[in-house]
Amino acid sequence: MTEKAGKVIEGWKGPGRRDLVIEPLALEEDGFYSDLDQKGLYEWWYFDAHLSSGHSLVVFFHASNPNPGRMGKTGVEFILVSPEGQRRQEFFVYSKQDFEAARDKPQVRIGGNTIKVDQTRSGLPVYNIHVEEKDLGCDLAFNALVNGWKPGTGISQFGNLGYMGWVVPFARASVSGEITSEGQTFTVSGTGYHDHNWLNFQFPRIIEYWMWGRVYAEKHTLAYAYIQCNEAVDRHAVKVLMLAEGQEVTLSTGDFDFGIEDLEFNPEAKHNFPRKINIDAPQEVKAMLSVKKILEAQDMLDNYNPALRFIAKKILRMKPGYFRLISDFELEVFLGGKPARDQGSTMHEIVIFKPLDQH
Repeated sequence: MTEKAGKVIEGWKGPGRRDLVIEPLALEEDGFYSDLDQKGLYEWWYFDAHLSSGHSLVVFFHASNPNPGRMGKTGVEFILVSPEGQRRQEFFVYSKQDFEAARDKPQVRIGGNTIKVDQTRSGLPVYNIHVEEKDLGCDLAFNALVNGWKPGTGISQFGNLGYMGWVVPFARASVSGEITSEGQTFTVSGTGYHDHNWLNFQFPRIIEYWMWGRVYAEKHTLAYAYIQCNEAVDRHAVKVLMLAEGQEVTLSTGDFDFGIEDLEFNPEAKHNFPRKINIDAPQEVKAMLSVKKILEAQDMLDNYNPALRFIAKKILRMKPGYFRLISDFELEVFLGGKPARDQGSTMHEIVIFKPLDQH
């Protein structure tokens, strides 16, 4: 029998699972939260970009990596997928002494790699990220197009098992600058995203899977997350959704239906994944995602050394899998009277610790 850990308390300001008052995120809310001298704390800044060259880029600045095989390590993770689908992923490990971060703003240094931010007259920030590692790197400016946001307080408490914080300094930005790969540097532009997480538990202890993504339409930006917890917290589902019209965030809610369809097995990740995702906040917004391309599919045990892989798989019964997907979307927004409809393409991810077909 699974011992119960208590009730999950989400940070919504109300009424119910939503925020009636939505305020732009302050820069200090993207500052450093943790204490690297304390074990069991994990924190990272995440950036991604879809580029006009056809490349997709993901950069993590890990104060303390939460992922299996790299847990607790400080470093920079760089993932570049070419237009032809060739993937280059590297995690550059640093000592804790090579890490510096401000608590009152998003200013981070890991070795010679940095995050810096400037505030514009419009109130929207410009983030500059610099990565220079061997034959990989980037110098990119992310000019935010949407106000920063957090669901309620930004923190969910999982009984006595721990907490998780999540803020989205920008769900949408214009991106410009340079990328270096295999020693060749080229100029790029595109659209980007940034969020920031911190927590004090290991994912498999509480979470069965999560699905996260966003949708970029002409006038609207949508970001969502669905986190399915395990029996320790009565299989509670944390749901968060943000909708913006232009710069302004108009909806911040956890009151929506989330459904998955058409499960398909992937041999690389060794898990089923849904080819369709449906999101429905009645009379507010609907979105349907249909997978058209798998950017990444990974058995996360591949990050372990052989001994740890054996322990995780055979003794702890861990089976973590990861997907980064490109999907076609259909979006329907009901706020403000006449429904607005749009369609396009978007990127989203799935992390699985327990097979989806066991639910």
